[in-house]
Amino acid sequence: MILGKVIGTVWSTRKDENLVGAKFLIVRHIDLEYKPKDATVIAVDSVGAGVGEIVIVAQGSSARQTTFTKNKPIDAVIMAIVDKLDISVKEKQKETVVV
Repeated sequence: MILGKVIGTVWSTRKDENLVGAKFLIVRHIDLEYKPKDATVIAVDSVGAGVGEIVIVAQGSSARQTTFTKNKPIDAVIMAIVDKLDISVKEKQKETVVV
């Protein structure tokens, strides 16, 4: 799964008949501090997300497991809108060894 921020919408008037009614959103990957990464993905929205929201995206065969995407030609789906990240374990800081 990918943590990302919705940064835009893709408009498509002609598409596979199985995708009629699908909303396509552009999602930029972010890290746990909400900083943007270089990668983006076009994902079908199954939860009513909008531009500016933090979302969780599933890809591959997992993207076809929601009620809306079942057996459809979809490789990425927004399956959750994130309310909050609660990170309780801090990464160990590298210790500097002085010789």
